Amino acid sequence: MKSHFSSTFLILFCLARTCYGGVLFSSLPQTLVVSASPKQGQVLKAGEDNINVTWWLNQSFAAGTDESYKDVKVKLCYAPISQVDRSWRKTVDNMDKDKTCQFTIVNKPYERKQSIEWSIAKEVPTATYFVRAYAYNSAGKEVAYGQTTHAKKSINLFEIQAIGGRHLSLDIASVCFSVFSLVSLLGFFLIEKTKRSPNK
Repeated sequence: MKSHFSSTFLILFCLARTCYGGVLFSSLPQTLVVSASPKQGQVLKAGEDNINVTWWLNQSFAAGTDESYKDVKVKLCYAPISQVDRSWRKTVDNMDKDKTCQFTIVNKPYERKQSIEWSIAKEVPTATYFVRAYAYNSAGKEVAYGQTTHAKKSINLFEIQAIGGRHLSLDIASVCFSVFSLVSLLGFFLIEKTKRSPNK
């Protein structure tokens, strides 16, 4: 009786996970090979530079491995060095809660080999990144992946520099405006002082 109850509970638990998501990254096979154009340590600029990404099925896997693959989504992902003390970028094994890959490069129907040129979005923040591709089944669940780095995510990383910071032209304009304001204030002060002075 106890054994029957345990089996029933296990089945219900598995069904619940199937219905409510709960795909674990650690359960996904790495069947895709992903290559990206940035070199190790290269610094790119958001809103200016492009990234070329190519992904394909690893031919070392048996025929039919990708039969369930319906779509592929390629993402820009934070490297561990840019996740330290940033809970909003935290890596979680549960794919529904994982925050490693927050920027979608492309989302399209699956083909065994594909390439894309992506213009880095202006909203991408300054950080160190790698590229990862996920394969999805007809239910929209992750079933496989591939990435440009290894499991420890410490090689083939590149940096993106966000739009922002002060520019020389803005600094010059700021100084000129400050000087103009000071001269104007001094001029008004002298005019007022002259008006209030008694006539000789």
